[in-house]
This record gives sequence, C-alpha cells and structure tokens, in this order.
Amino acid sequence: MKTSSVVRRPLGQLEAEVLAVLASAQGELSPADVQARLSGHPAYTTVNTVLSRLHGKQFVSRARRGRHFAYRTVVDEPRLVADRMCDHLRYASDPCHALNQFVRSLNPDEEQLLRTVLDGDALG
Repeated sequence: MKTSSVVRRPLGQLEAEVLAVLASAQGELSPADVQARLSGHPAYTTVNTVLSRLHGKQFVSRARRGRHFAYRTVVDEPRLVADRMCDHLRYASDPCHALNQFVRSLNPDEEQLLRTVLDGDALG
C-alpha cells in the first residue's frame, strides 16, 4: 500500500486557508503566490480551482494579469469565519457540548485570545 505525503483537509478548509492568505496580503495575489503561502503543498491546479470557485461565490475578485488572474478578497474574512462558526453551532444537536469541545481543542494562545474577547478586551 502506497502512502502519500499529501495532507488531506476537511471540506472547506482549503477555501478558508486561501481566503486567509488573500486577506493577509497587501494586494492581489496570483494562484502561484497563494500556493506558495499555503501549508501542505497543494497542487497549483487545486489552488486555481479553489480561487475560481471562490470567485463564483463572490468571495474574491479577480483581474487579468497577462495570461493569468490575480485575486483579492472582497469579503470580511473574520466576519465570514465567525458566520461559519455560528452556523455550525446553530445546527448542532447539542450546542453546549459542541462549545465545550471547541474550547477544549484550543491551544493556550487561542484560549487566551478567547478569554480576552469574553472579558471585553477585544483586540479588533
């Protein structure tokens, strides 16, 4: 049995990672630029497909740069992530247990950020 070094992501995770890369950029990025900033070494064609789908969902804009497109986010990435988290919680059969599992999965830095936000000392 042949094993692969390719890291498989849950559905939607690569889209979220691509949006995070674009949100942290100072301008437009090509698919190759996005690919270089992603962990796990996804294939160029995979990144290009994700960018095309995000464009279709109107999460990113694109402009032709030579033979290729350059992309930038057109949505508020933190708001989008928060909305996804809320949607998952709303559809959980046991929201309390889901929140408990979420908090227990945080690393110490993330836990401290959550405490800061809950204490009303939000960073952003």
